Amino acid sequence: MVTRAFPQHIAFIMDGNGRWAEQRGLNRLEGHREGYRALRKIVDACIDLGLPYATFYAFSKENWNRPKEEVDGLQVLLGEYLDEHLTDEKIAEAKEKGVRFRVIGNLTGISEELQGKVSEILRKTSENATHHVSIAFGYGSRDEIVHAARGIVRAVLNGDLKVEELNEASFSRYLFTADIPDPDLLVRTSGEFRISNFLLYQIAYSELYITPTLWPDFRPEELKQAIQEFQTRERRFGLTSAQVQPSPKNNKDTN
Repeated sequence: MVTRAFPQHIAFIMDGNGRWAEQRGLNRLEGHREGYRALRKIVDACIDLGLPYATFYAFSKENWNRPKEEVDGLQVLLGEYLDEHLTDEKIAEAKEKGVRFRVIGNLTGISEELQGKVSEILRKTSENATHHVSIAFGYGSRDEIVHAARGIVRAVLNGDLKVEELNEASFSRYLFTADIPDPDLLVRTSGEFRISNFLLYQIAYSELYITPTLWPDFRPEELKQAIQEFQTRERRFGLTSAQVQPSPKNNKDTN
C-alpha cells in the first residue's frame, strides 16, 4: 500500500555545480556560487512546505583534496551564506518561523573566523524548534561513524555506558545527527547513482529520488515533484505489503 504521508526529513546531495559551470564556459567556483543561490531557494521552499528537517551535503571530507582555489572559494561561500543569515533581520525571521540552523561534520579544517560564524548561528538559533536546517560541511559518513565509535569507547571506559546497553538507539546518540530523525527521502541531483559517503547509517530505509537536473537548476517545483513521488512509494521497513498500513498522520498537499 502506498503512503500519502509527508516526509519529516529530506536529505539532499547537491551535485552538479561544476558541470553546470563548465557547460556555460564558467569556472567551477561560479557554479558553486549558483549552487548556493539554489540552496537558499530550496531552504525557503522546505520551510514554506512545513518540512521539519532538511539536511544539505555542501562539502565532503574528501573535497579537502580539491584545488586550493576551489576549497577556499567554498569556504568563502559558506561564510557569505552564514553572514546573510546572521543579520538582525534574518535572526528575527528565523525566530518567528522557528528555524534552527546546524552545521554537521568535522570543521577543524576551516578558518577560525568561519568557525566563529558557525558557532554564532548555532547559538542564536538554538532555541528554535519548528524547522531544522543542517548544512553538512567537511562531512564524511565513515568519519562520523568512527567518531561515534570513539565516543562510545570513551563512554564505556568512563563508566557512563555499559556494553550491554549499546543498541541502535544508543549508538545513534553518538552521531553528528544525534537528535535528528533519519531521512525519509534522499534527493540526489545530476543523475549520479551513488551515495558518496553521505549519512550511510541514517539512510538505511530512506527512499531515493535521483534526478538528472544539476543542482543549480533544481527548483522548488521539482522538490514538490520529489515529495509527490515519495508519497507513491510503499515503505515496508522489512514487512510484507499485507502488513503495511496507511498512515493517517502528516498528510500534506504539496500543491
